Amino acid sequence: MQYEALTGKIIGCAMKVHSTLGNGFQEVIYQRAMAIEMEKQGLGFKREMEMTIYYDGRSIGTRRVDFFVENKIMLELKAVIRLEDVHLAQAMNYCQTYNLPTGLLIIFGGRSLEFKRVYNLNHIENRKYKKKDYKSSKS
Repeated sequence: MQYEALTGKIIGCAMKVHSTLGNGFQEVIYQRAMAIEMEKQGLGFKREMEMTIYYDGRSIGTRRVDFFVENKIMLELKAVIRLEDVHLAQAMNYCQTYNLPTGLLIIFGGRSLEFKRVYNLNHIENRKYKKKDYKSSKS
């Protein structure tokens, strides 16, 4: 998979943050810790990047992604106990709306870190893959 090494590096940062802080903090605490850890790992990123949402060629609003890493990966963090379908749908919508090939959703609220790689199957870089090729990951 394309960007697997990059998403793996981001997940490694999240594992370090989770092993240090544990669960139970608000999302902003994990965002701040992730910024520090990704900086230490030499990853370029923009935090809380505001992006415009378009419908039929018209701007209809904006949303902020938690991180946009290396100008390639949308990273969304959640401080909830378990992943819900709505969280996954949000991450997938961000990838599609912003025309990004890959995104990453990381859940810090549980006793174990949970993550999902999400893919925009409509993106030109992913058209060669079939839906069954995309498996979610959990740690």
